[in-house]
Amino acid sequence: MQPKIFQSAIRDVVFGENVKVVEPCNLYECTIGNNTFIGPFVEIQKGVVVGDNCKIQSHSFICELVTIGSNCFIGHGVMFINDLFENGAPAGGDASLWHATVIGNNVSIGSNATLLPVSICDKVVIGAGAVVTKNIVQSGVYVGNPAKLIRIIE
Repeated sequence: MQPKIFQSAIRDVVFGENVKVVEPCNLYECTIGNNTFIGPFVEIQKGVVVGDNCKIQSHSFICELVTIGSNCFIGHGVMFINDLFENGAPAGGDASLWHATVIGNNVSIGSNATLLPVSICDKVVIGAGAVVTKNIVQSGVYVGNPAKLIRIIE
């Protein structure tokens, strides 16, 4: 029996000016701001909004219900999660069980970080490999699992 093969695609995307996208990637029904760069092997799902002047490095996954502000950096292999398995199993296609993530402006997220559904204020650095499990309301540098503040940024 042969599998059903799907090709990665860029479809139904609202692009700002001077956007650069390196294929292959999977972008659909999202909005990408001006002067933003998207590296290869990135998936950005339906309803995601990425602000102006952002850089999204390779192998990152940005799921539905994510909003990213302007002047943000998303490192290699960053994973956004919208399902908290609240019923003890994946929500699957039941979007009513998903939760939103909002990233402020001037946020830098290091490679291989994982972000659960959270809100992150402006001027934050998330260290490589960090796991963000709670809202971040103070500008600063956060590292570890779970991510903790190690330095305030004025």
